Amino acid sequence: MQTFVKHILKIVLLLILSASLLDFIYTKVYETSRERNKVQAIINGNTGNFDVVVLGSSRANNHIVTNEFTKEHMKAFNYGMSGSSLEESALLLQLMLEKKWAIKNVLLEVDLNVNSESYSDGTRALFMPYFRNEIISNYYQNIENFNSFYFIPFYRYVTYETKIGVREVFFSILKRKSNALQNGGFYPLTNVGKNMKYDLSKYTPKANKNYKKIKDLCRMHKINLILITTPMCKNTVNRNYFKELKKRYPEIHNFEDVVTEDKYFSSCGHLNVDGAKIFTQHIIASLKDSKKL
Repeated sequence: MQTFVKHILKIVLLLILSASLLDFIYTKVYETSRERNKVQAIINGNTGNFDVVVLGSSRANNHIVTNEFTKEHMKAFNYGMSGSSLEESALLLQLMLEKKWAIKNVLLEVDLNVNSESYSDGTRALFMPYFRNEIISNYYQNIENFNSFYFIPFYRYVTYETKIGVREVFFSILKRKSNALQNGGFYPLTNVGKNMKYDLSKYTPKANKNYKKIKDLCRMHKINLILITTPMCKNTVNRNYFKELKKRYPEIHNFEDVVTEDKYFSSCGHLNVDGAKIFTQHIIASLKDSKKL
């Protein structure tokens, strides 16, 4: 019996040591990489200095063309991320400011994402290699499984294996660049959608604590916060949602009708690259005319 117990203890000890070693290796790889995604580019990169920082979901990432700001002699970067909620946008901004970034304007997409205070599992995964970063751990201290992520070696890498597992570690070691950081962070969609439609009937504008975090951070750091809605295809049910959104958040600039022709959309909620260029040119001109930019 004693021999059996000793054998089990040896196996458990070996597993703990192996998990600890793998956790150390994976974390070191991510701590030295900044080629693969926007989170690690902020955490591991140099201090930023921007006229315009774009934040939001894919409806920011695919809609706002960074190069159009460059043409107007403004330094900009699109930190929108597919699937990202306002929770992740708030954390990105906090990380930038903790690193003493100089930011004049934050252009924040606030439309469909304001309806929920939930998080994006895929986007949260990108923060997990840096979970022991004090800002990130404090930010997530009330989430489910916090203690497991923080104290159990390698647990967070197993949980989010598809996003930060062995494949991503391998590409990070090779310093293989991803498209996330190309084109000033703007991700162009090239196709034209067909039979597009979207139903906003289930959406109701709500108060959102994460939007308030962003608003408070910008006020504290004297950053001009610009809130915008972005286009939906013309076959969208309950477009009145955007009027209701404006009532709850009067500071929002309503740009959802700037582009409506189907030829400019990849899907009902996402512009293709031609539509994105038209849209970005319009918002720059509009914001300049109103002296908001």
